[in-house]
Amino acid sequence: MLNRTISPLAPANGVVFAVLCVIAFALLVLLRPQVPVDAADAAMLDSILLWDSMLPRAAMALIAGAALGLSGALLQRVLRNPIADASTLGIASGAELALTIAMSFSPLLLGLSRELVAFGGGLVAVAIVLALSWRRSLDPVTVALSGMIVTLIASALSVTVVLARGEYAMSIYIWGAGSLSQQDWSGVLSLGPRLLIGALATTLLMRPLTVLSLDDGAARSLGVALHSTRFLVLALGVWLSASVTAQVGIIGFLGLAAPAIARFVGARTTRQVMIVAPLAGAGLLFLTDCVTQLLGPGFSDLAPAGAATALLGGPLLLFLLPRVHSVAAVTARSSSAFGRMERPFVALLGLGALILLFLAAALTIGQGEDGWHVAVGSLFSDLLPFRLPRTAAAGGAGALLAAAGFIMQRVTGNPIASPEVLGVSAGGGAGLTVALFLFGFPSPTIMLTAMALGALVTFMVMVAIAGRTQFAPERLLLAGIAIGAFAMAIVTMVLAQGDMRAYILLTWLSGSTSRAGAFEAWTAVISAVGLAGALPLLGRWLTILPLGGSASRGLGLSVGLSRLILAVIAAVMTAIASFLVGPLSLTGLIAPHLARLIGFQKPGHQLLASILIGAGVLIAADWLSRIIIYPYQVPVGLFAALISGPYLVWLLTRRQGRQ
Repeated sequence: MLNRTISPLAPANGVVFAVLCVIAFALLVLLRPQVPVDAADAAMLDSILLWDSMLPRAAMALIAGAALGLSGALLQRVLRNPIADASTLGIASGAELALTIAMSFSPLLLGLSRELVAFGGGLVAVAIVLALSWRRSLDPVTVALSGMIVTLIASALSVTVVLARGEYAMSIYIWGAGSLSQQDWSGVLSLGPRLLIGALATTLLMRPLTVLSLDDGAARSLGVALHSTRFLVLALGVWLSASVTAQVGIIGFLGLAAPAIARFVGARTTRQVMIVAPLAGAGLLFLTDCVTQLLGPGFSDLAPAGAATALLGGPLLLFLLPRVHSVAAVTARSSSAFGRMERPFVALLGLGALILLFLAAALTIGQGEDGWHVAVGSLFSDLLPFRLPRTAAAGGAGALLAAAGFIMQRVTGNPIASPEVLGVSAGGGAGLTVALFLFGFPSPTIMLTAMALGALVTFMVMVAIAGRTQFAPERLLLAGIAIGAFAMAIVTMVLAQGDMRAYILLTWLSGSTSRAGAFEAWTAVISAVGLAGALPLLGRWLTILPLGGSASRGLGLSVGLSRLILAVIAAVMTAIASFLVGPLSLTGLIAPHLARLIGFQKPGHQLLASILIGAGVLIAADWLSRIIIYPYQVPVGLFAALISGPYLVWLLTRRQGRQ
């Protein structure tokens, strides 16, 4: 928190901001579209548009923004974490998943209490995040990364439910993008009292909230029951954000922005932050919604309010990085669990044999209506055209992701780096989104090119950020979350349109290989052989770069050129793999790690082992995703994320002494 009092310019800035909001809304009212009917009907319809749509929407923006601003201030105070909010803690995604499941399979439950369902989902999500971060004393970096994992898995599960339910559930995702559109005053009358209750409860909790700014020992000495107080404040923050999510969908990162704005203008004490943050949140959401309406054609918005505010999340997280202090920073060391590998070639042959075993199982073993069967003879010939392309696509994508993760970890010198964690996969999705905007329904070649460009830009930004912070692990990871949030906000803008482009993005997000054909299979195999086969020629770069920029230059290496070439290769690998299996598998993280844990020491051996492990993981995941809940199928990207996510959490939360 900034060490200053309220700035004398803060009231003036607040007045200017309020005037901008009034001007924007006035323009919105004056420029509202006219209904092409006779004069009498036009006046009546215009009155309905103003009083039953525009004014309730404006009131909803103010109330929802204030509730999210207050929720963010409460969560940041109780966790002593300047980047805590409903988005970074997984609360919004947990609430959306609960609502999606309830709406898809038990609509009557929503009729009883939509807010209760959302509150339950958000509370479970934040409980998981806090449980995963408890061993590190709720360290801000670990909390943020655990929240990222919970958000990824919850979002992937939501996408899977939407795909399973088809067009009926597509409206769930459109609503989940955060729309403030109103048809009457019922939403305002529902959410308004909740905001008042939240404000009253915050007033009653003001003294404990003030004491929580101290360390735990001082807080206990002043008579505060830490665990019960934290639970009450957490429950209040989750309830406010879940109530907004239940009413209007996910409004991304507003709870992060509002307290940051409050502190930026000089709010120092707890009371000041709790007053200014809701006002900042209300004004920011109101102004954003007015601008999206003014820039949109006719009655349609340029983008849903939730997606528009989510675009602020990435840059704001980057701005807040210097204020985040990790008390238990993620170490950059990684040791072998089995000692040094004495015979690496034998181990590599063993990994190759294991992959062949997985491949044979994927092609022959499955379930049918009459139970388990092993396909042989004519049955094997009949099933091979369906099973072989998706298995080849999954294996090739796994190899590409593993190689890309290995490159990123060597370039940054950080074993936690990977296409998924650093937001590079999400950057590829942003590139795909731009291609869908420009070309409507682009060819696979254009899709791959656009994704490669998006992934390359993202990775180069990450390298630049990491270089400025001397590749500090915690800063690199938080920057990855920021870049990923920004890229996924771009994806959400198209998802909210609800057309066929949105369905293409939904399928991509889930990472399904069910429609993989000859094109996808050959693309995966040729890319894996060609791109990964070129890496041994760059072995000197991959060996020297982890030593740092100064040491690399001292050894005669052109750091900028080598990083650029490796970044291009990693970006192309990520784009192709993400095109095939989506952005969520986390294979690019766990494959190089498992190679090191097994005991491969030399970079060349680690690279080959990583490629083999990555291919094996996704081949096995694709096979299991087809049989584990037969006759339904889990998309391979989601299934791999469900396996890899716990590994990432374990890696981040294990104690320094066990590294």
